[in-house]
Parts: sequence; structure tokens; C-alpha cells
Amino acid sequence: MLEDYRITGRRAAEISASIEGAVGEGALRPGELLPTMRELADRLEVNPNTVASAYRTLRERGVIETAGRRGSRVRPKPATTARDAVRVEVPRGVRDLSDSNPDPALLPPLAEAFAAAAEQGDREPVLYGHEPVEPGLALFARAALDADGVPDGPVTVTSGALDAMERVLAAHLRQGDAVAVEDPGWGSVLDLVPALGLRVVPVGVDDEGPLPDDVRRALTGGARALIVTDRAQNPTGAALSEARARALRAVLADHPETLLIEDDHGHHIVDLPLHSLAGPTRRWVFVRSAAKAYGPDLRLAVLTGDAVTLDRVRGRQRLGPGWVSRTVQRAVLRLWTGGAVDPAAVAAQYGRRRDALIGALARQGVTAHGRSGMNVWVPVPDETGAVARLLHAGWAVAPGARFRTGTPPGIRVTVSTLTADDIGPLSEAIGAAIGPEAGEPRTYA
Repeated sequence: MLEDYRITGRRAAEISASIEGAVGEGALRPGELLPTMRELADRLEVNPNTVASAYRTLRERGVIETAGRRGSRVRPKPATTARDAVRVEVPRGVRDLSDSNPDPALLPPLAEAFAAAAEQGDREPVLYGHEPVEPGLALFARAALDADGVPDGPVTVTSGALDAMERVLAAHLRQGDAVAVEDPGWGSVLDLVPALGLRVVPVGVDDEGPLPDDVRRALTGGARALIVTDRAQNPTGAALSEARARALRAVLADHPETLLIEDDHGHHIVDLPLHSLAGPTRRWVFVRSAAKAYGPDLRLAVLTGDAVTLDRVRGRQRLGPGWVSRTVQRAVLRLWTGGAVDPAAVAAQYGRRRDALIGALARQGVTAHGRSGMNVWVPVPDETGAVARLLHAGWAVAPGARFRTGTPPGIRVTVSTLTADDIGPLSEAIGAAIGPEAGEPRTYA
């Protein structure tokens, strides 16, 4: 069927769009063999590196797969969330530590807050044309942001952190633009960026956040945006220290046109102070989700940023869902203002579980990372083998491939529901799964 379809384009983004469009329309079928990069470059009269970049984007988007000398083919089931498929099927009787969910026992009850929000809705119905953001929520969120040192800016509401990131990226970037992303980092972001037709530029991470030299290289190399997790980074638990934040702000000051997106993933589940990077760039947003501390099903995040970016996000939102349910906003406001969660107590619970596992692994000779949040990252020599052996031993952990681009293998362990009795058996199982190389120090940067 390929002979009936003419791939077009001069730029990498145009070529990848041409191929993906053909796949979506059925002009290129699953399993179809694509031209070699050299062949297609000659046909289109472009540099082979341009075709290589297009094919790389298509691989990241899950549209094609490459098998060395056997060439590149359309995937049997094209998908834009390829990393989401890299997960463990958890059999009955196996303990699931792979999902990065919060501990249900630490989430607040929702019935009272939603009942009060519904009663308010009966008295004050929200209709078309009303303000999309609950005024009390905007005021409370802005005051909390002020207290944390986040620069002043308007506030709006989206359906979670990822929804906010998608809208912000789409507001400023065009297909083919590069985005600097943490590596290892949140798998959903690593899926989202190529799904928008953008290019991922990985930057290394250590316990204190993104590495300044890597960020500098990415921005100097043309990356137009930077996505950073301030606290409880998924999967490593990294949190920006004051010194690291200062160094990154200095890098950003040299690239003031960079779009900065900050995700405060650890809101109300960590006890480390926030060190925001906002300020040196003209375009920026700071996102704060209710998911981890109050419940993933709330699907609500507040964000602030520069006026132009927030105006574009609101404008595009009006053309789609219109607004996030004001009933949900009112319920979240009651949860936030009513002390439904004790952030210090929640942070202490997760901290004890995280530190207990890291300490037990250290006694096994295994290096592990987890400065904040509910996940521990363990570098391993053989990721697939470690996951399989742990599954056989009764523990399901997340394979690092979901979170990595160029960094060495690892596994992510969610500590949310671990008990004191779990720590010993789990650490011993991890030590046995990793094997004799477990004692060798490793980094994930």
C-alpha cells in the first residue's frame, strides 16, 4: 500500500505529520514497512538527519517501531501513549507497589464537602456566562501561592496538572519545537510532549532536581520550554533545594524567552519548603494539583502564571469544556480551608515509609533514592529481570522504562501503603532481584 501513498514534507515535523496522517486515515496499514531513512531523504531531497528526526518523533508517539536492519514499520496498534503500555500486569495475590497512588487511608472523606458544595449550587446555580473560577478558590489559592513565594499572577483552574501542561504547551509552541523534560521523569509528560508534535530533550536529575548543566545545554541547543517538578518528583522523589533552584534561575536568566512550567507535585504531601523557579522568564506557569493529597478523582489543579499565558489557556478552555465544574471547585475549597488534610502528618507518614525502605535497602547494599513524596527509585543493572523476579516473589513494581529516555535502568517502588512489617521482606526481595551487583553505587542523573 506504501506505493499508493506519497510521503511529503521538507521539515521533520511535516514528514512525521504526513506519515501519521496516513496511518490515521488507513492509507498506511499496521505492519507496513516504511522507506529507509536514506531512501526517503533522497526521495524528498532533504538531509537524512531530517528524516531521522521525523522517525524518532513517530517512535516516541507510538506510531512506528524500528527493528534495526529490518527497518521501520507502522505499529500493529498505533498509539500516542506508548509508555503507558510499559506496565506490569499484577496477578491475584501479588502486592501492587507500581501505581503511584496515594494511600486511601490518608485521603480525606469527601461526602460532607460535596454535600455543602451541592447545597450552595442549589442556592447559587452556575450558568453559562458565569465566571469559570470560584472566586473564593482563586483568593485562597493565590494567598497560599504568595506565602510560598510564587510570583504574582492571575489564577485559573484546569482538570488536573497534565491538562494544564497540555494547554500551556499548546498555547505557545508549534510542531517540532523542543521541550526540556526531566529524565527520569513523569511518564505521562514524556508521552504528552511527542503527542503534541513536540520533541523531548532529556535533562538529568539528581536528588535536588534537574542538573543545571543539562538544562543549560538543552536551552542553548534550542529547547523552547522547560518542565520541572518542584517537589516529590515522579519517579525519583527529587525536590528542588534552595541552592539548586538558585542555580537553575541563573540558567533561565540567560534564556528569558523560555516557557517555564513548574509542577508542584508534592503539594500537601511533603514537608520540604518550596523553591519556585518563576521570575527569570517572560512566560511561565506554576501548577498545583489536588490529586495526591485529596484524591485523584477530583481532577482539579490551580495554576498561576504570566497574564498572556493564562489568558490563552482560558480562551482555549472556553472553546472546549468551558470550565471545571464549580461544584468540584467549591468542594475542593472546603477541603483546603477546612483542614481536611493535615499536610505535616501526611508528609511524616510517607516520609517514614520511604526512609524505612531506603534504609533497609542500604543495609542490603542497594542504593535507592527518595527525598520526598511517595516513590522510591532504585537503579538496577537489569530492569526487566528485576521486575520479573520481584513479581515472582510477590511484589509488583513499575519498570523504569516508563520514565526513562537516556538514563540507566531502574525500578520505581510506591511506598504509599507499606507497613513496618513489609519493609524487611520487600528490601530482601529487591536485594535478591538485583543480584550480586546490588552493592555497586549508581546514580540516575
